[in-house]
Amino acid sequence: MPYTLLRSMDGSMSEPFCRPRAAQFPRQNGRTEGGSLMKWVFLSLYLVAIVVIAVLSSRKVKSLNDFHLGGRNVGPWLSAFAYGTTYFSAVIFVGYAGKLGWNFGTAASWIGIGNALIGSALAWAVLGNRTRTMTQNLGATTMPEFFEMRYDSKFLKIAVALVIFVFLVPYSASVYQGLGYLFESTFGLPVEVCMIAMAVFTLIAVFLGGYLGSVLIDFVQGIVMIAGVCLMMIFLFNKMGGVQTAFSSLEAIDPELVSAVGPSPLNLLWMVCLTSFGVWGLPQMVHKFYAIRDRRSVRIGAIVSTLFATLIGGCAYLAGSFSRVVLNISDPAAVGGVDKLVPEMLFASMPEWMLGLIVVLVLSASMSTLQSLVMVSSSAIAIDLVKGVFKPNLSDKAVKGLMRGLCAAFVVVSLIIALGQVAEIVTLMSMSWGTVAGCILGPYLFGVVSKRANKRGAICGFSAGLLLSIALTIALGTGQAPMIGCLSMLASVVVTPLVSLLAPAPDQALIACAFAKGK
Repeated sequence: MPYTLLRSMDGSMSEPFCRPRAAQFPRQNGRTEGGSLMKWVFLSLYLVAIVVIAVLSSRKVKSLNDFHLGGRNVGPWLSAFAYGTTYFSAVIFVGYAGKLGWNFGTAASWIGIGNALIGSALAWAVLGNRTRTMTQNLGATTMPEFFEMRYDSKFLKIAVALVIFVFLVPYSASVYQGLGYLFESTFGLPVEVCMIAMAVFTLIAVFLGGYLGSVLIDFVQGIVMIAGVCLMMIFLFNKMGGVQTAFSSLEAIDPELVSAVGPSPLNLLWMVCLTSFGVWGLPQMVHKFYAIRDRRSVRIGAIVSTLFATLIGGCAYLAGSFSRVVLNISDPAAVGGVDKLVPEMLFASMPEWMLGLIVVLVLSASMSTLQSLVMVSSSAIAIDLVKGVFKPNLSDKAVKGLMRGLCAAFVVVSLIIALGQVAEIVTLMSMSWGTVAGCILGPYLFGVVSKRANKRGAICGFSAGLLLSIALTIALGTGQAPMIGCLSMLASVVVTPLVSLLAPAPDQALIACAFAKGK
């Protein structure tokens, strides 16, 4: 039986000096047997709700536009919750909260604050109306279509579509891994079974309801997440003897863990920038702006989305910082690695019924993210490559069928990667997030805010971000993924406007069409 060294709050060795891991994190103590019914009830109700909403939504999906964009008539609350639940998944609650909370302590909360202020409030203010209006003016329904029409470039359309499909696969895999670890800890099921089950339900939701079904499910998921995260913090602090005692206990382990910027300020800054500015260039996030109803809806959606991100992001990272206190360990290896910290912490601090609600909370966040990833990735191939390049006369019905087939392919490939558990959750997510945002952010941002941005600037900005991300990953390894992602985004943001200024101005008729004011 594996043994784990235990330390008291002051860092000294506790008595006895070692205990069997099973004694520290009991799995066979009757706790799961006595209260397992409520866990299964919560989970069953949630999964049934997903299927019911997907089936009802399928009746309103009449066209490709309905399937992919909800008819561009999605209201502010649905759009805001869809944005927020796509933002925060099992990657945040399990991988990021665990590893970053362990490394940075309570300073990890700055990541949640950055996500709310930069990734939500500022993103909606700068991109929301501009993206909604310009995509309607140009008739663009996907990110690759936007690049083709805004910059009159078939090359960009193909390149962006390929990057989206290839590099969002590991992101999806990281979500499956996070879900698998949490289900394994809570329900005692093999992690492989959990991943496969979630893949099946993701496909059901996307196959039947399309985008409209996804946002309706997101709204329900958002409500579950709000209730769950509030209860989670209450039980967690109660386990540690209150808020003041929790902070004092963490300070006794290492004072830097409760300092303003934590033990590693530069690495913390990389994470804040990657997770806050990175969403500006992620197609599954920007896609929400394509479908929102009108300018007023954007204003309301910005407020709701920011409040949602503040609560969910702030609580997730703060909770992760107390894993040392709750688990009383000095090394994540004691519980199987950083990806297991949050699942073990929740198991050690929550009553049985609450564990069921927490699982539904994380499942809600993850299902939304997975649905968005699947929709965006499948459309990149079906709409942008097959119909947009090889078979322009393909009917909408055929494209919709192709998208469903590609959804299945995307889920299967990402599931295979997740089952292989090739890397930590944070590494997988940072690598894919940083690469996609790194090459898309500059051309997309300046495409919607600047009339001077042109084809050459966009191609050079896209290429600079992509090549730098690949080169630095080869040279430095995936362990530096957050820094690499930030540098790649910076490269595309600097190169795009610089080359645009040196190149001839874009066609003025195209610019007049793209920047025409909408409702």
